[in-house]
Amino acid sequence: MTQASDETRSYSVHAADEGRGRSHQVQGVSFEEAAFAFVERWAPAPDGDGDVAVIVEDAETGHRHCFRIDLGSGEAAPCD
Repeated sequence: MTQASDETRSYSVHAADEGRGRSHQVQGVSFEEAAFAFVERWAPAPDGDGDVAVIVEDAETGHRHCFRIDLGSGEAAPCD
């Protein structure tokens, strides 16, 4: 889910189980990079299987993606 450009963009990111009021502004070249930056800085407590779901919204376009990040392996996948 990377964007075609290497241009850094601004994203609003929050844990999926928390409200938008808990969002943080993150810079990145892709939605996925912004998701990882959020988890590295403000990782919420993992759920039962050691992963977190985060919502990433492009601050300019409003386009959103949800990622489930496995804190053990460091891999990301779209939310179900």
